[in-house]
Amino acid sequence: MKKVELKDVKPYQVAKHFDMTALRLHGKDETGSSKFWMGLSHFLPGGGAELDSSPTDKIYFVLEGEVTVRSKEETHVLKAWDSIFIGPNEEREIINDTNKPASMLVVINYP
Repeated sequence: MKKVELKDVKPYQVAKHFDMTALRLHGKDETGSSKFWMGLSHFLPGGGAELDSSPTDKIYFVLEGEVTVRSKEETHVLKAWDSIFIGPNEEREIINDTNKPASMLVVINYP
């Protein structure tokens, strides 16, 4: 077991993301998790991520606030306690279209 306290977590930069702060809570380096990592993303109003894809599974779980997740085919508004699964190589963009900050857990498997 390895406990993680938020006060000890360091932010990191994420390519193609803007007006947000990312914190890696669990992963190979942080806790030894070898199958997946988990992060906490805080999006300012207007913050988000550009349309992009990756070869991994992703789960987004909104803790507070609201984010919009879009692909070329569909749009989903996620509110507190909503979640979404995004499969490998699925393009998506994220935007906080509100005037309040939003916080989201992110779980991604390692390739």
